[in-house]
Amino acid sequence: MPNLNLTQPLVFEPIFMERVWGGRRLESLYGKALPSAALIGESWEIVDRSEAQSVVHDGPLRGKTLHELWCKHRDEIFGQVPDSPSRAGISRFPILCKLLDAQENLSLQVHPPKRIADKLGAESKTELWFVTHTTPKARIYAGFKKGAGPETFRKALEEGRVEKYLHCLEAKAGDAIFLPSGRLHALGAGNVVVEIQENSDTTYRLYDWDRSKDGGAPREMHIAQAMPCLDFADIEPQLLKRKGEALVRHDRFEVEEWALTGEREIAPPRKFAIAICVTGKVECGGREFNAGDFFLVPAELSDRKVRPIDNPTTLLTVTLPS
Repeated sequence: MPNLNLTQPLVFEPIFMERVWGGRRLESLYGKALPSAALIGESWEIVDRSEAQSVVHDGPLRGKTLHELWCKHRDEIFGQVPDSPSRAGISRFPILCKLLDAQENLSLQVHPPKRIADKLGAESKTELWFVTHTTPKARIYAGFKKGAGPETFRKALEEGRVEKYLHCLEAKAGDAIFLPSGRLHALGAGNVVVEIQENSDTTYRLYDWDRSKDGGAPREMHIAQAMPCLDFADIEPQLLKRKGEALVRHDRFEVEEWALTGEREIAPPRKFAIAICVTGKVECGGREFNAGDFFLVPAELSDRKVRPIDNPTTLLTVTLPS
C-alpha cells in the first residue's frame, strides 16, 4: 500500500438528522449549514455504518468514506489498533461521534448490554455525554431513584407516572456523564452535548413524555425489549468527577478533556486520535479548528501537535484503548 503522504488532519462532512426534539442551535452556536426550516437533533460527525457514512470533506482523500479508510488504509490512518474481545473481527470503525441539540426532552430510553443485544439481534451501546451549552435548569435523567423495581416501574409506565422513579441531575456546560449499556437515561431539554459512543444505533424507548398529547405523532415504544435491559441496581448515578484529564477509560473508547495552554502531541506516533474543539480555537497540521469542529489525526501524520489559538481552548480527545 503506497504511503498517503498526509499533511493535515482529516475532516468529514457532517450528517444531519431531523428529530422531533431537535432545534437550530447547531447552526447558531457552531455555524453548521443546517437544512432550512428543519429541526435538527443530531449531527453525526464521524460514523461508519451501512446507513450513514462519513465522507472526507477535502484534501487528497476527498470523497473517500470512513469505511474505505478503515478497510483499505488502516495502517496509515489508524495505525496500531490493539486487539481486544470488544473489537474481535470488527469490520467497521468502532467509534461514533455526534453533536446533539435537545430543544425538547429526548425519549426515556435504554441501550441493551451485549449479552442481551446478542440474543435480540441488536447492538450494545455505551456512550459519554459532554455538555457544551445549556439553558437554565436543564436536566439529565440517568438511573433510578431508590425504591424502583421491575414491577413498580412497569406499572408506572402503564400509568404514565414514571418521573417519580427517575434520577435527575441539573446540567451545566462542562459537565459529563458516562452511560453504560443498561442505564436508563434521557437528555433533557436545553442541552447541547457531544456524544461519543461505540458504533451502534440500537435504542429502546420506554416513555416519550406524553408528546403525542401536545399534537405530536406517537412514536414506537419498545417496552418488552427494554425491560430486561434495565439495570435496577443503578441507583442515583452521578456526573463524572475529574481525575486529571481522563474522563472515561473503557474497553470501547477512551476520552480525555484538555485545557490547552500550549502545544502538545495529540497521540503517540503510529496511533490515531479524534479531536473535538469544545471552546476556543486550535491549530493542527497548518489547519485551524473552531468550537464544534471534529477532526481525525491520522497515525502517519507528521505534524501531530495541537496548538491553542484562543484562550481558553478546551479539547476532547478520543482514542481506542491501548
